Formats: sequence, structure tokens, C-alpha cells
Amino acid sequence: MSRENPLWGAPRIHGQLKKLGIKISEASVAKYMVRNPKPPAQTSRTFLSNHVSQLASVDFFTVYTVWFEILFVFIVLAHDRRRVVHFNVTAHPTAEWTAQQMLEAFPFDTAPKYLLRDRDRIYGQEFRDQVAVMNINEVLSAPRSPWQRAYVERVIGSIRRECLDHVIVFDEESLRRTLRSYFSYYNDASSCPTLLCV
Repeated sequence: MSRENPLWGAPRIHGQLKKLGIKISEASVAKYMVRNPKPPAQTSRTFLSNHVSQLASVDFFTVYTVWFEILFVFIVLAHDRRRVVHFNVTAHPTAEWTAQQMLEAFPFDTAPKYLLRDRDRIYGQEFRDQVAVMNINEVLSAPRSPWQRAYVERVIGSIRRECLDHVIVFDEESLRRTLRSYFSYYNDASSCPTLLCV
């Protein structure tokens, strides 16, 4: 029965056998089931490793200045080597500004095939239009699910722990200079090409 129905699991085969009047435990059914040597399709891990060079993530995070003003940092991360390809800082992010950052991050034909992002309102119609013009497919994470964009969230955590928790930020230019220095270290430490930044 398991050979003829490879998608059936032990509980279903056990239930079918019970309907036929055959008394056997589910553990015995599981023990004698035919095992497939390989999965019927590629696993999600295989899919991601095959397409990692075509993935990039974007996200914003906030930084407070010494005068308690909020600055927004936009970061673009390429998944293949987990390198930061672009960042910028602003006090007032807009959809137009964010769309311009995408152009600066991926000039000419260097855009990835897929872009992972959250459902933040800052990614407005102008941003979506710009991404569509660049032939990038947007992949939105579920609401309140940062683990679905684990690479970029991990990098943001590293930036906070290794850099921003140890400096005082005065203004946009101060933060930009600090992050530029950190990202040149971050990309060089992982044997990545030079950072394309502002």
C-alpha cells in the first residue's frame, strides 16, 4: 500500500488498514513502510542555495541622536555573500527617497531577481513602481514575522551590537560616516568586494 501511494504517511495507511479489518499498530505500519531514497521535489534549503545569488533584502532601522532625534537607516543586503551593497541615512524617509536608494544600490543590470522586504508603509507606490521597472520580484514577509527576513535582521543586530551601542550619534553625517567605516570593515572582514555606498 505504501509503494502504490508514496504520499501517504503511516497514520493514513493505518486508518485504511483498520477499515479493511486488519489489526496492526501504527508503529508497525511506520516500521515496514517503503522509504523513498530522495524527496519527490527539491527541499526549501536546496531551493534557497540554488537561488541565493538572486536574492537581496531591504529594511529600515532607527537610530537616536544625542538630541533624541530619530534617524532612519536604509540597508540593502545581498544574500550570496551577506554583504551590504548600499545604505543611506535620512530623518524623513519617503517612498520616492526609498525608490532612489534602489537605483543607487543596483545600477544598470546588477539588480537581483527577488527582493525580500517587510510590509512597511514606507515602501509606497513609487517604490513598487521602481522595483517593477528594474524587473525585481518583491517577496513580502508575513506581518510581524522578522524571522522570514533573517539575514537582514541579523545584520541589523550586528550593526547595533558591534557599532552603534559604542558610539554617540550627533547628526545624519555623523551616523553616515560611522556606518561607512563599519561597513567597509564588515565587507572586508568577510572577503567581499568594496561597499557601494553614498
